[in-house]
Amino acid sequence: MSVTLLAGSATASVAVAVENPAAAPAAAVAATAPVENLIVGYKSSATEASSNTAAADDAAAKGKKAGKKAKFDRRLGTGAALVNLGGTVAPAEAADVMAQFRADPDVAYVEPDTRAYATAVTPNDTEYAKQWDLFEPTAGMNVPAAWDKTTGSGVTVAVIDTGYVAHSDLASNVVAGYDFISSATYARDGGGRDSNPADEGDWNATDGECGLNSKASNSSWHGTHVAGTIAAATNNSKGVAGIAYGAKIQPVRVLGKCGGSTSDIVDAITWASGGSVAGVPANATPAKVINMSLGGPGACGTSYQNAINAAVARGTTVVVAAGNSNADAAGFSPASCNNVINVAASNRAGDRSYYSNYGAIIDIAAPGGETRRATDTPGTVTTPENAILSTLNAGTTTPGAENYKPYQGTSMAAPHVAGLAALLKSANSALTPAQIEAAIKNNARPLAGTCTGGCGTGLADAAATVAAVTSTPPAGKYFENTADVTIGDNTTVESPLTVSGVTGNAPATLKVGVNIAHTYIGDLKVDLVAPDGSVYTVHNRSGSGTDNINQVYTVNASSEVANGTWKLRVNDNAGGDTGKIDSWNLTF
Repeated sequence: MSVTLLAGSATASVAVAVENPAAAPAAAVAATAPVENLIVGYKSSATEASSNTAAADDAAAKGKKAGKKAKFDRRLGTGAALVNLGGTVAPAEAADVMAQFRADPDVAYVEPDTRAYATAVTPNDTEYAKQWDLFEPTAGMNVPAAWDKTTGSGVTVAVIDTGYVAHSDLASNVVAGYDFISSATYARDGGGRDSNPADEGDWNATDGECGLNSKASNSSWHGTHVAGTIAAATNNSKGVAGIAYGAKIQPVRVLGKCGGSTSDIVDAITWASGGSVAGVPANATPAKVINMSLGGPGACGTSYQNAINAAVARGTTVVVAAGNSNADAAGFSPASCNNVINVAASNRAGDRSYYSNYGAIIDIAAPGGETRRATDTPGTVTTPENAILSTLNAGTTTPGAENYKPYQGTSMAAPHVAGLAALLKSANSALTPAQIEAAIKNNARPLAGTCTGGCGTGLADAAATVAAVTSTPPAGKYFENTADVTIGDNTTVESPLTVSGVTGNAPATLKVGVNIAHTYIGDLKVDLVAPDGSVYTVHNRSGSGTDNINQVYTVNASSEVANGTWKLRVNDNAGGDTGKIDSWNLTF
């Protein structure tokens, strides 16, 4: 099988913590906004330093002198007194009360109880303002707010693609990769596999050169564009910002002239995730995330599935592009493989991009952009501002000068999710691939527009997902099944979940998290089945033509023994729409 890249050619604020400047001397701190409280520090020798009654009397007396109400509120952990001014007052009025405290020799300091906010700075990358896909509220992936907690440091992302063409906005984040193209003809580097993953160009000189209906084309430098979305250097006063700019990119070359072969890609997956490939040195920096913005027609074969399963077993999250044929992704590979995060593309308005594959097999959507509208002439570039801008090269065949260019495609959507996976793994290194996938899907937000055919659980949201994996886990014991179960027309399916190690009965507030991808949830009846066969209905054919169920239900299961095999049973009661149980969980 030959596979190809999945891109079309083209053409807020960032929450990063910074130190506050040193505080001014206490007497110089002045209010610049309305004030509700004052913080008063008494000298240790003063009665008010230890007596709340004395502090209360003092506050009332000083407030009266200033013509304001002032009331002792509470003692802070530092020993200072919090004084309430009876509501918000203008800075000048607060200053009158503060002057009374400052005139008292028993007062060490007084200052307004000001408010603090998340410190925000915008990356100084010169093209950042064009990266709507990162920050725009309508259809951006809400990335800047995630940078407060993680930038992807400590994580390597393998980009299994066309290789890497040198680019100064990426170079600092690139680690050693490998060239897995076996054929010297397709590799264009004078030999077969080697340790140099440099992109030699994937141009086709003539129509038909790569098979029936193939067209002549220039080199795409596709892998470099994908890599820039994931981890372009950021805050370096040039170019674009990467989603996981603290992560490292490992270029793994599998696509050359006329695409790439399954056998080469399977070996690349194995090697990138830390597995052994005969004749190839061990990977010194195995990737915890793999991005594959490539694919071809046909269902997932055993070779692909075995390589992906082994990679996931090694702890590597595998992200794939859904494909650009405006068709059901179930008919494309590796998009149809299990154990991957299958990504559809959305546009700047929040709709499914006109070219993006769709279907019940999609896990999530992410920005893929549109360099033109669906009704515009194919091959034209009419809306470059609505595509995904990233690192590229100006060479039409062999490498030329570095540049930046907007592309469209599910190839552009997948690295958004690969970058997010790197952020999650960096923020919580204990996360498994299944947990990373579940977190991304569970914390998606609804698309602002529409997605006919199914776009998974919605638009990936970086900030919400990072917050979820860095917050305190839910109280109680948590059990989850992330295996996909297909829901056919007029069928009933079940997904089992074995619970053990829980004492006694289930709680009266058993939490049942349900993630179902389906294009008409009004067809569905969803039941929780207890180990003894008791049935608790959580969803009963409501929602009409709404896509997907992504909800946590509360069930009174206090009469049920907790340990045993629980099941989520889904009954499809009509024809015309199908889907899958994506994942579900129980929290005791």
